Amino acid sequence: MTRRQDQPRGGRGRGRPERDDHARRQGASDRGAGERALLYGFHTVREALRAPRRELLRLFATAAAAERLADEIAARKVETRIVEAEDIARRLPAEAVHQGLLLEARPLAPLDLSDLPQSAFVLALDQVTDPHNVGAIIRTAAAFGLDAIVTTERHSPELSGTLAKSASGGLEHVAIITVVNLARALDELGDLGFQRVGLDSEGPASLDETALSRPLVLALGAEGKGLRRLTRERCDTLARIDLPGPIKSLNVSNACAAALTIARRRLAE
Repeated sequence: MTRRQDQPRGGRGRGRPERDDHARRQGASDRGAGERALLYGFHTVREALRAPRRELLRLFATAAAAERLADEIAARKVETRIVEAEDIARRLPAEAVHQGLLLEARPLAPLDLSDLPQSAFVLALDQVTDPHNVGAIIRTAAAFGLDAIVTTERHSPELSGTLAKSASGGLEHVAIITVVNLARALDELGDLGFQRVGLDSEGPASLDETALSRPLVLALGAEGKGLRRLTRERCDTLARIDLPGPIKSLNVSNACAAALTIARRRLAE
């Protein structure tokens, strides 16, 4: 599939386009929780303690959990309250698996699309709303060393709590850029020189056979609905993931892992 002629891509490294300043800001603003993000679980809290960009407020920990993270707690000098596990559980949803740790922290600082490096590799999520799936995608993105994930203010989960636990610390390593309108964000990324590839099970080409180059954005749609029409129209290429088995579709977080594996290989060729 050729690039759309009415959506020319700007030259790489050229001047940045004008932006709607209200159209995008960092998604780690913990929507719905004001100025405080609640992070729980061992890996999530450990990575937040190790991340210099996260401003910490206070840590609630059992004695055993605090001992496991003694070095990280001492290094960050975070206020720590030793409590019983039941005290932590009362501060969280009933199903939360906190592992004896609850960290209150500030949302992460805002980031703009134009702040991305010229060789960036990012994901764009088109109304993927399940916090477990988004958390798993963030964890995978961190494992693959992606620069950012672009998502929307509406139709996306809060970036704390269940999502942060599912991300297993990935929130501290992958920037989350929240935009008002994903189609306009893809327009801007195109103007910034990004190749825009939409993952579509009915795509005309296999991702394995698609030439990829940096800067690159891969767009993923919600399970069942896939990419919306305006998102598809902003992509330079639509590509599918070919699967050898009898099941031809994957959970969106598993599809993300497969796509990143293929994309990393194609970029290295």
